[in-house]
Amino acid sequence: MNLVPQERFAGVLLGTAVGDALGLPAEGLSPQRIRRLWKGEWKHRLVLGKGMLSDDTEHTLMVAQALLAQPNDAVAFQRALAWKFRWWLAGLPGGVGQATAKACIKLWAGVPGSKSAVASAGSGPAMRSAILGAFFADDPPKRREFVLASSRLTHRGWQAETAALAVAETVALIFQQQRLPAALELIGSLRKLSTETEWQALLSNMESAIARDDSVGKFVETLAMKKGVSGYSLHVVSVALCGCLSHPEDFRAALIAVLDCGGDTDTVGAIAGAVAGAVVGKAGIPAEWLRGLLEWPRSKVFMERLAERLVAQQDTQRALGSVRYFWPALIPRNLAFILIVLTHGLRRLFPPY
Repeated sequence: MNLVPQERFAGVLLGTAVGDALGLPAEGLSPQRIRRLWKGEWKHRLVLGKGMLSDDTEHTLMVAQALLAQPNDAVAFQRALAWKFRWWLAGLPGGVGQATAKACIKLWAGVPGSKSAVASAGSGPAMRSAILGAFFADDPPKRREFVLASSRLTHRGWQAETAALAVAETVALIFQQQRLPAALELIGSLRKLSTETEWQALLSNMESAIARDDSVGKFVETLAMKKGVSGYSLHVVSVALCGCLSHPEDFRAALIAVLDCGGDTDTVGAIAGAVAGAVVGKAGIPAEWLRGLLEWPRSKVFMERLAERLVAQQDTQRALGSVRYFWPALIPRNLAFILIVLTHGLRRLFPPY
């Protein structure tokens, strides 16, 4: 599928946002409970038929902004991203992973970004690495360097790093080949990222599931996750990639396949959305899902401007600088978001169970 780079960059950012927003209301629910609560197709259900972004998309946007500030030096990029994480936490975000929260507190306490990570196998680094794969699609050494700089700012552990590298590698291959590689080719590339037995076994499991034409839900069952996809980085990424490989040019089908599995739906949705969005571009994302995003000041227009500047940044060694938006609006936005999420939490106390 031949698309101009800006269309694919926009697909990564908007696909992340759509997958995140669709999955957020169902986060932590089992597949069975999701079906009992909501009949019919997947649509935005957070507030009045609209969807909002959580930390999955926010992290991706911060990485993109840090790239625009420091596109050439991974150490300087990490420092820039560290400051974005500090101010992000100060803005009272509605969702913060435990490892990320601890790392941000350490950053505010004066610990440098090179030492702020905490031991964790969570999926924080993976949910923000797709844009790095897009930006450094033709530069494997820098791609790895920047992904690890981002990962090691908050998480310390081979699982989190491997998951982040896997997402970046997949998106890079999409940009290089103008399509999602076939399962055997992609899995062959992902095998090179780590020699750990667990990673190799997981990839073999995915390869067998795709060869049998199993559903993504069936693949999740082989991982013994009956209550939904766990927050473990290797599980989240493998399920997201399995969904995309099962529906290589169909954004809607890929998202539905992974969201139907329940569990960590916002993160698996965000990652699958980023990968599928890289394949189909903005135009391939269902229009009603895009229209349903209720966000400001980090609006759809802001994300498209960000995509445009990232493409321009690739053509110059001079840092173009972050895309500006009305950041003072973030605190009232976040307070409203917290109230909405708490309302959803209260709703879950009542049937149907």
